Amino acid sequence: MIKVRIPTPLRPLTKGQGEVETNASSVLEMIETLNNAHPGIKDRLCDETGELRRFVNIYVNEEDIRFLKGKDTSLKDGDEVSIVPAIAGG
Repeated sequence: MIKVRIPTPLRPLTKGQGEVETNASSVLEMIETLNNAHPGIKDRLCDETGELRRFVNIYVNEEDIRFLKGKDTSLKDGDEVSIVPAIAGG
């Protein structure tokens, strides 16, 4: 199982859960399985072309997927994924 940490702004979609589990083999598959279980979450993470929104950061075991293989980053049993919305500074 892969643990996925859900940020507070997305928790209404997961019925308040701060952590969910999935058996996905990639970040892209994880987004799809999360969306199947929690409809609407993909729209919050991805734009209309299916690319991750600029203000969404995803980490696998504390590594930013932008420095790995992006949405094609592989996942394996025991991985921990964190979805982190970027905070704008001013």
